[in-house]
Amino acid sequence: MTDERMHRLARNLVEYSCGVQPGQKVLIEVFDAGEEIAEELIAAVYAAGGQPFVNMVRTRVQRAWLLGVGKAQMRAQTDWDLARMRQMDAYIAIRGSENIAEYADVPAQNMELFESVYGKEIHSDVRVPRTRWVVLRYPNPAMAQLCGKSTRAFEDYYFNVCTLDYAKMDRAMDPLKELMDRTDRVRLVAPGTDLSFSIKGVGAQKCAGRCNIPDGEVYTAPAVGSANGTITFNAPSVYQGFKFENISLTLKDGVIVEASANDSARLCRILDTDEGARRIGEFSLGLNPYITEPMCDILFDEKIAGSIHFTPGNAYDDADNGNRSAIHWDMVLMMAPEKGGGEIYFDDVLIRRDGRFTLPQLAGLNPEELR
Repeated sequence: MTDERMHRLARNLVEYSCGVQPGQKVLIEVFDAGEEIAEELIAAVYAAGGQPFVNMVRTRVQRAWLLGVGKAQMRAQTDWDLARMRQMDAYIAIRGSENIAEYADVPAQNMELFESVYGKEIHSDVRVPRTRWVVLRYPNPAMAQLCGKSTRAFEDYYFNVCTLDYAKMDRAMDPLKELMDRTDRVRLVAPGTDLSFSIKGVGAQKCAGRCNIPDGEVYTAPAVGSANGTITFNAPSVYQGFKFENISLTLKDGVIVEASANDSARLCRILDTDEGARRIGEFSLGLNPYITEPMCDILFDEKIAGSIHFTPGNAYDDADNGNRSAIHWDMVLMMAPEKGGGEIYFDDVLIRRDGRFTLPQLAGLNPEELR
């Protein structure tokens, strides 16, 4: 990619997404990506008057560490990195994973330890609520392969997605957020899906390039105990290094009572991580007009135009239904006609059919209006 595109992206992450101010501390974590983007981010933080701190991570090395990690070692590593995170004002993560299955052979109990201790205490408890943060996938040949594109074509696609006019999207989201804020009952209908729940009193949040790049969603959470019915997801989902397909969840009074997939036993082990893992922490509508196909990368897939995602596990503090868990697993249901279609009702009023908004005040969120 050109130096100019990388330079512009770094400045956007620092100035728009994180709003870095003079004197503020910024932790930059780069996973399986090159030194060039790290250098650009460091320069952008310095240009904004901030103080950059850098951690370069390789998932192959982290896998080797996870294979033998024990509770005492995990505790020590968490305490060490937690002390650093507590000092940060902002956090930027660049993730260029070369192999989405790198953790597939890490023992399940070790991954659960990592999620419930390191992931929860550093990211869920401190980074998410206490810093301005942005997480970004970074293009590489592995990602291009997942997307079915050449490396150069994927880079062009990537920059279309990541340099969308997010300010325009932000304004177009206002009517949807206002509608969700005053909605009580939601019903989702699609092949293998008929699910109802309440979002009353939880509140909705817009995602337009501040916390994730790519971005494009408006999210809330089901009221605890309100979800009943079945939902079947038609996008594959990689979690803890394994590619799950055809996930189906049945809920009763807000709790997942049945779960199946291509590996149902593995799915249920994750859902048994803690009590909150069988409850739902997020419901969101995907809106990015340039993302139309899944590529087994949740930062892209959860933004697919015409999709929703429904999330077992932890709720976000700004759309909080009170559910707490070490798990936060976004599962995606695409509702475009070629994906099987589907309908969304708010308080018995149809608001989206086959991935397109039907209410006039929401028409600005349809793909042709956002491109």
